[in-house]
Amino acid sequence: MTATFVMILALAAGTYAFRLVGPVLHGRVDISPRLQDLLSTGAVVLLVALLATGALTEGGHFAGWARPAGVLVGGLLAWRRAPFAVVVLAAAGATALLRAAGVA
Repeated sequence: MTATFVMILALAAGTYAFRLVGPVLHGRVDISPRLQDLLSTGAVVLLVALLATGALTEGGHFAGWARPAGVLVGGLLAWRRAPFAVVVLAAAGATALLRAAGVA
């Protein structure tokens, strides 16, 4: 077996074990409300960091103003509970229009 195949198997086993922990330990471990709040906040912070990185950078550099503007349009529509397809198409359309207008 190659090292790549062994790594894939190890990651697959780890992923399966990580997903199995929830159902196995459900009801057996009590988590304090304070820890639950911290975990929820941590998840939100992680998602916002991923969003900011994807929206603002490309290849380690600033992606230009068109992409963050498109993300903002999509975010506003999602906040207003627009259908997912409308959110995606409006965000892509806003980005494309700004790029066509010369906004990098």
